[in-house]
Amino acid sequence: MEAKYCMSCGSALELRDMDGTTRKACTACSFVHWGNYSVGVGALVVKDGKILLVRRAQEPGKGKWTNPGGYLEQHEMMHETVRREVLEESGIDAAIKGVVAIRDQPRTIHNVYIAFAMEYIGGEPTPDGYEVDGAGFFSLGEMESMEVAGFTQWLVDVALKSEADGLMVDEQPIVPLAGYGLFRI
Repeated sequence: MEAKYCMSCGSALELRDMDGTTRKACTACSFVHWGNYSVGVGALVVKDGKILLVRRAQEPGKGKWTNPGGYLEQHEMMHETVRREVLEESGIDAAIKGVVAIRDQPRTIHNVYIAFAMEYIGGEPTPDGYEVDGAGFFSLGEMESMEVAGFTQWLVDVALKSEADGLMVDEQPIVPLAGYGLFRI
């Protein structure tokens, strides 16, 4: 859907040059529509050499096996989102180890996807019965006979073959920055 009205005051938007890029801007206030973006997060939870996968019960990808994940909520930190999504979709409690992969997908709604390596804490794989109808830990051999989504296949390779821990949560930055989610090498 194309933005036609200001999200701040409701006035009409017009096309305006903003530093060499045409953007929609409000005719009455200072609002600028910078574009449509979504940020997704996904979990790579490994237990005993097997990776946690869930089977999608809804489109897109209904019937395909993927790693658990979802989209950020407006006022939720991304590492909180991925932990919540793993628990909701699979019944597995897992803790963030680090950021191990990023996908950038420019399109009508520009999507950025951040994949987290997560440490298994507890729980038995149990699908939520709404978003997913299957959940379990699977080996590479088991996955060969499953309908695993292509992007998830790539992420599984990252999770199982990575030699680095990726970007780690910075629990004690040199300067306290309340409300920031900070990750570093």
